This record gives sequence, C-alpha cells and structure tokens, in this order.
Amino acid sequence: MASTLPQDQDRPVTRWTLDEIVATLLDALHTETVSRSSVWRILQDVDLKPHTSAYWLNSHDEDFDAKAHTICQLYAKALAFYQQGRLVVCCDEKTGMQVLERKAPTKPAQPGRRERREHEYIRHGTRVLINSLAVATGQIAWTIGTTRKAPDFVAHLKQAYQSLPRMTRYDWVMDNLNTHWSLDVCRLVARWCKVPFEPHKLKKGPQRRVFLSDPSHRHVFHFTPKHGSWLNQAELFFGVLHRRFLARGSFSSSKACVLRLERFLQDYNARHAHPSRWTYTGEPLVRDTPFSRTRRQQLRGRACFSPRPKRFERLFYSPRPYRRQAA
Repeated sequence: MASTLPQDQDRPVTRWTLDEIVATLLDALHTETVSRSSVWRILQDVDLKPHTSAYWLNSHDEDFDAKAHTICQLYAKALAFYQQGRLVVCCDEKTGMQVLERKAPTKPAQPGRRERREHEYIRHGTRVLINSLAVATGQIAWTIGTTRKAPDFVAHLKQAYQSLPRMTRYDWVMDNLNTHWSLDVCRLVARWCKVPFEPHKLKKGPQRRVFLSDPSHRHVFHFTPKHGSWLNQAELFFGVLHRRFLARGSFSSSKACVLRLERFLQDYNARHAHPSRWTYTGEPLVRDTPFSRTRRQQLRGRACFSPRPKRFERLFYSPRPYRRQAA
C-alpha cells in the first residue's frame, strides 16, 4: 500500500503519513486496531519512506545519448587533447546573483557558539557572471555584468579567447540558451575560423547550431541535450562559488560586490583551479539507486539497511554516528 500513491487508494491526501496508512488499512482489512508502531517497523525493515520525495526530470531529447556520449568523451580526453594543442572549454552563466547587505554586522564564531548572521537584509540589485572553464586545467575566464544578452555573450567569448592559452582548436561546451547560437556569435566564429559568413543561410536557429557545430572549424560548439545542462562542467564551479562566496556574503554596494568577486575569482585561478574528476561516461541513466542506499548515507550511518540489524549490532555500531557526544 505504501508503494502506491494515496489517490490510487481513494484517499483525499497527496502524501502518505502513518495515520493515513493506518486509516487505509483499517478500511481495507475491516479490522478494529492497527498499531502505528507496527506500520513504522514494517516500513523501516524494508527501507521504505513514503513520506519523502525527490524531483526528477525526464529529457525528451531524441539524441540525448549521442550528445551526452560526445561531451563525456571530450571530458575523458581533455588532458590528451590539451597536450596536442586542443582545448575543451565549458561556458555557462550564473544569473540573478543578489547583492545583499545584512542590516547588522555578522558575529563571528566563538568557542561554543556558531557564527550568527542577521536575518534581514538590504538589496543592492543583481549581477550576472558569465564563466568559461578550461577542462584540462580548471582555469576560468569570466565577465561580470548586469545582463546576459547576445552582445554580452559575444563580449565574453572575445575576452575568454584572449585569456585562454593559444591552441590550434577549441571545443566549446554550452547549453541551448538562444544567446549561445545568435547571429552575432556566428559572425564572431566565422571571423575566428576565417570562413565565409552568409547571414541569409543562418536565419533560423537549427541552421546556426549546425554552423557552429561544424567539426571542420577551428572553434566547434557542442550543445548539451535538452534538460541536460548538468553535463556542463561549468556548473561545478558555480557550486564552489555559491558555497565559498555568495552564501554568507554581505556587500555594502554592487561595486563592492564586484570588486570582491573579482578578487575571489583571481584567487581561485591562482590557488584552487584544478581539473575535475569526471566519472559519468555518457551511458543511459537506467539504474535508480535508492537515496538511502547511497555511499554518503551509508558512511554517515543515516540509513537503516534491511534486514533489520540485531540489538548487539545497534549497540556496537550506532546508526547515527554523526551525532557526537560532548567530551
């Protein structure tokens, strides 16, 4: 019953709880009592958590497997390509970065007390970071502005091309945002590759994407599948940016934010830039591993695997070792 949706059991709710399961069992079995603890014990023994849920997104791109395999092969051979004079670059934008100022200064951590931040804040607008990441080295090139229009992306490509090392060929990996295959981008790539630029043949998006993806060019664009932007390694750097800079930032003005962000990016290139260890090979994602059985959960001891552990196992191997006792 817990492996079905509540509406399939003619229940008015959309989420299972112990009380709802008990009520459904009472109606189905025509019995008088069912213990909530018994239901909880059965669900725990089979590692079933019907009260939790997670989002998933199905890509309807017919060429998903082929595109994913091509991009992953670029990542796997990025270092060898770099030694041969070929550079793999990932481009993406981080939009809507809020410039926030806390109304009271942040109080740093003290012995026995964590860092404390004021809940209320003052907004000083937003900024857009356009980033290009060299897969073989982890080095980044960036532009910071207020918009992400086609001219902004073309300006970023010019700056990134000047910042990145000189190579005989460049493979650019990016998503399907319309600014990535605009007519201005086609004009720039045609000039870089010294090929004829014919606007009358590039009136539609598919024609432009075919032109930018031409393998005979010196600069080749590889577009991720629809709903497959997670294949772009630039997303990995944005996670680092959020954790180390944005999450606890307090900026007095947009100018101060940009100056500190520039300093952070320069420090990242100088001290932290490194190639990422990409393990996904591009094979179809057909295996669905339960969240509670992932390695992270297992190492932290937050998952209770079936069969149910014996009492002596729970005594010597605490199921929640992340709760440390005070010395």
